[in-house]
Amino acid sequence: MQRPAEFDNETAWQQVLARDANAEGQFVYGVQSTGIYCRPGCPSRHPARQNVHFFASCEEAEAAGFRACLRCQPTRRNGRTGPHSDAIIRATQILREADGSVSLDSVARSVGLSRFALLRGFQRVLGVTPAQFARAQRRERFRQRVREPAGSVTEALYAAGFGSSSRLYQDSESIFGMRPSAMKAHGAGETIRWSTAASPLGRVLVAATDRGLCAVLFADSDKQAERELQSRFAKATLQRDDSGLGEALRFVLAHLTESARAASLPYDVRATSFQHRVWEALRAIPRGETRTYSQIAQMIGAPKAVRAVGAACGANPLAVVVPCHRAVGADGRLTGYRWGVDRKRRLLAMERGEPTEETN
Repeated sequence: MQRPAEFDNETAWQQVLARDANAEGQFVYGVQSTGIYCRPGCPSRHPARQNVHFFASCEEAEAAGFRACLRCQPTRRNGRTGPHSDAIIRATQILREADGSVSLDSVARSVGLSRFALLRGFQRVLGVTPAQFARAQRRERFRQRVREPAGSVTEALYAAGFGSSSRLYQDSESIFGMRPSAMKAHGAGETIRWSTAASPLGRVLVAATDRGLCAVLFADSDKQAERELQSRFAKATLQRDDSGLGEALRFVLAHLTESARAASLPYDVRATSFQHRVWEALRAIPRGETRTYSQIAQMIGAPKAVRAVGAACGANPLAVVVPCHRAVGADGRLTGYRWGVDRKRRLLAMERGEPTEETN
């Protein structure tokens, strides 16, 4: 793929806007906000001009940190997909069906690739390493097993492919947010501290376990906020702690009135690995900007999972900290928000520095 000597970015941009088929093979363009690069004729929604970078080849785009669009498949040439795609598909099947841990070398041999080619292929196609993919598969199998009424935590962890309980508990600290036994018992045995404060969007409640935040929510009154917290953690011990959670409240309120802080508190939530990917993508959206559910799906490398992205936004328990208010409909309209579309509108206005009516 060679760009002509007279190539210039503005001409390329006009070709992208026109989805000019004659520009195919001359360049690809990367979108900074999604981390994805595309063909000039990609049928996806046009990005903002300031987010677009042009590259002479797919290799150049990937060297800059972009990954190929799964919709227009810029690595496809003459009807063939990118290198090793079939082998990567076979490797994912091996990892999905594995009862225990499988070495990277053995998977690579099984699909006829070198270790290095397998690593690069996974990161190019899926955006994760084989180890990350395998861990996600084990966690998902565990979630399904542990929620079966007749099952036990021990049975579930071995059936999911965890070699020991220590591996599961180590994993759960960063992914599940609470001990597996507490997950099985719907939060029983957990102590959750909480506090409320006035905010420009009404009362805000912050709740935390010893591992970090487990809920941030808005309400019209403290009683309403406490009832919602109780409904989420019906079997946990809830303790009001206004003094101990002062810093956590200031951290959350800072997201409403200041630019994002460099430091962040750990958050303690129950979520699938897919939800975590969506939530991290939401946190990457600049303050005051929005992305459609389709764009967020593109950001996490799952362009067909638009409805699942919407479900993950709806399941977000950490208002503002995980900014699901920055997700909008395909036409840019403000769609549903757990704490009300009016709060969503005011949140975005505050992030943009626009005046908004305060509520105490």
